[in-house]
Amino acid sequence: MSPQDSDAGHTGQPTAALPLAGVRVLDVGNFLAGPYAASILGEFGAEVLKIEHPIAGDPMRRFGTPSPRSDASLKWLSEGRNRKSVTLDLRQPEGVSLFLALCRKSHVLVENFRPGTMEEWGLGWDQVHAANPALVMLRVSGYGQTGPYRRRSGFAHIAQAFGGLNYLAGFPGETPVLPGTVPLGDYIASLFGAIGVLIALRHQEATGRGQMIDVGIYESVFRVLEEIATAYGQSGKIREREGSGSFVAVPHGHFRTADDKWIAIACTTDKMFERLSVAMGQPHLSSSNLYGDQRKRLADRDRVNAIVIEWVGSLSRDEVLARCLEEEVPVGKVNSIADIFEDEQFAARENLARMSEAGVPDVVIPGVIPRLSQTPGRITNLGPTLGNATDDVLRELLGLATSEIERLRQQRII
Repeated sequence: MSPQDSDAGHTGQPTAALPLAGVRVLDVGNFLAGPYAASILGEFGAEVLKIEHPIAGDPMRRFGTPSPRSDASLKWLSEGRNRKSVTLDLRQPEGVSLFLALCRKSHVLVENFRPGTMEEWGLGWDQVHAANPALVMLRVSGYGQTGPYRRRSGFAHIAQAFGGLNYLAGFPGETPVLPGTVPLGDYIASLFGAIGVLIALRHQEATGRGQMIDVGIYESVFRVLEEIATAYGQSGKIREREGSGSFVAVPHGHFRTADDKWIAIACTTDKMFERLSVAMGQPHLSSSNLYGDQRKRLADRDRVNAIVIEWVGSLSRDEVLARCLEEEVPVGKVNSIADIFEDEQFAARENLARMSEAGVPDVVIPGVIPRLSQTPGRITNLGPTLGNATDDVLRELLGLATSEIERLRQQRII
């Protein structure tokens, strides 16, 4: 199945139809943690102005796989979506003045610098709140704006390690691994940030007052780690690495098929294991004197897994899928990205969107989620060229004359 064109379905709705139309967001961060929240808001109608340094712009432009466009990596094309780029040097007083002027014309400000940086530029919460008391400011950093570690550098990998996720990833007794080798912490923190912005905007509507939202990447990671804090607080139990399995259920993991592919099976209840036993042609395994009780399966985990490994390894992935699905066993392919591009479910849900712009005729990016029945989100553009909207924004939003804009450019303020 081929990716969906960007004007198909939910990716092609007009901005005016979307619930965040009329909301202006200033995204002054770099990379993902925080700016991804702005991406979500932009997909549902907000106007996102990406504020970048006039010389180099966001470092994400050069991070990752190069694209056909010389000024942009594939990562930037995808994650810089739905923005207009405006260049401003915030280290110069006139750049600060222009930025505060933009704050007065905006509803949301997103930043992710090390705590204290915005204050050093004269753009901390006190300054932007004074300029616009209704402004909502989202601040995402590695450790949050308070606490003894607040000034430490924040990266997803480090935050995931500090927050407890990486300790759980890998196989028993082996080196903890980076889950998925993707910056999960940045995405999770941004999701919490987007929720915070929407809550703050609701409060702003009711009171006319803005507020600051403070999100630490590490604490966002920690918040999604299930019951590990509760279990340790109650009994001192430390959850260790379990590979692809689970301490609460068996069989529950990834299994290699005869055609050297992988399948995921999750039997978290006795009924699910009974169904798997039937699918394997070994219904006796779910009898009360064998493994029909979860406690017995957990007590003999290695033997149960060995039975499933042997069965799965005797069949192709398609055969395992067919037999498990017939018996309603929780099962799924362990997909590579090549599998995802061919999968009919991804196609039906428009999870892959195809965009074409000058210099990049054919780019596939993740589609918009969540799916809203009445006001679905949309993708308007790939990551923009540096400063593509500077003149328009300064002229139309701030009322600067063309000669003044040219002076600012010559002085490298924009």
